[in-house]
Parts: sequence; structure tokens; C-alpha cells
Amino acid sequence: MYADNRVREQHAAVHALIQDGFSLRAIGRRLGLARNTVRRLAGAKDPDELLVGRWTGRTSILDPYKSYLHQRFAEGHTIARRLFEEIRQRGYPGQEQIVRVYVRRLREAFPQQDPPRRKTSVRDVTSWITRRPDRLRDEDAQQLKEVLARVPVLATTAEHVRAFAELMNDRRGRELKDWITRVQQDQVPALRSFANGLLQDLDAVVAGLTLSYSSGAVEGHNNKIKMIKRQMFGRAGFDLLRKRVLLTA
Repeated sequence: MYADNRVREQHAAVHALIQDGFSLRAIGRRLGLARNTVRRLAGAKDPDELLVGRWTGRTSILDPYKSYLHQRFAEGHTIARRLFEEIRQRGYPGQEQIVRVYVRRLREAFPQQDPPRRKTSVRDVTSWITRRPDRLRDEDAQQLKEVLARVPVLATTAEHVRAFAELMNDRRGRELKDWITRVQQDQVPALRSFANGLLQDLDAVVAGLTLSYSSGAVEGHNNKIKMIKRQMFGRAGFDLLRKRVLLTA
């Protein structure tokens, strides 16, 4: 039966990942299973403990139609009323309530899976690489590890990006030239143009990454003046602009 085979496959996959050291949460995301489903599969030593056969062995008026119900349920058709109508057209003489009870037991034995995990995007990987490793969720860190293992060039890029972030946060601007040299030696396409751009004004960049001074306040005033000027829709001259700036200081 389709449902039985699915449970056996899921049980084998979950226990294989547990042996590889994956957490239940990571297994759920990897296999696209709900957390309760993973916990139930992990807690069963044998898949037969989970199979609906434990309670389907009883003689019932529904017996001739159970294999059909299992197939339809495995295909995602889980509405009892609809399944009742389908098997009634196939000759089922019983009541709808019997089908409802059976479908409810199927739901308990085979909880519906969560929607498939969204495919990893370029934006996801970029965000993971540029974020502090200790601030990544466990599942994000695991996905990033898998991506970097498949793409060595990207792994090298990630190392340089993190080294640059540490250099910038710790104000180690004097080490910038060494960082640029390493990027050029590794021939990282994604960082080559960035590194070359830094060389064009290296002294200024080094000063910015070393000194505690900042032009942020000046830039803030410039933006404020630009905002005031835009509010006048270009219809006022310098005198009015000067008065408004002085009055809002």
C-alpha cells in the first residue's frame, strides 16, 4: 500500500539522519516533515509500530475499499465526505460516519506534511554569508554549510567576506592591503572588482577603517538641507533656503 511504503521510507530516512548527527528540527526541514511526525518516526524502533495495519486488521464493511482509501489519502485527498462519495460510487453500502472515523485514524497515523521547503535563493546565501555566524539559526547554518561544500569558489568568497567584516568591525585598517592581496591571489571573481576599487583610494579607505572619526554628522546635515530644498519644489532661491535652514537648526 502507498501509505505503508511512505511510512517505511520516512522511518528509514529519519533514522539514517539521526545516525549522521542531525537534530530533529534539521531532519524535519531536510525531509519536509512536521516536527511531530519526525518525533513519532524517531521514537519508533520499527516502522510497523506506526503502520495503520495495527487497527485495520479488524473485519469491517469498509475492508474491500481500504486499499483505495489508502491510495487516495497518500495522493493528498483527505476530505472524508469526498472519499465517502467516491467509494459509494464503487459500491460501498455503509454509512458515511464509518468513513469519517477511518479517515480520522488515517490522519492520526499519517499527519500531513508541511509545505516543501522553499529553495535556497541567492539572497538567502548572501544574507547568511554577510551575517555573523553566531547569529545564524541552526537550520540556516546547516544549509549554508551544504551550499559552500558544493561550491568551493563560493566557500573561498565567504572566507574573504568574513575576514573583511572582522577587519572592519575591529578597525584593523592597516591590514586591508594584505586582505586585498589575498583576494587577488585567490582570483575570487565576486570580490576582484571590489578589491581593485579599494586600491584606487587606499589611504582614505585605510583611514576610514582605522580612525574613530566619522563624516556621518556632516552627511546628516547635507541630507537635511536637501530635504528642505525638495520641500520648496525648486521655487525658492538661496536666501529663503538659508532662512529655513537656520530656523530648523
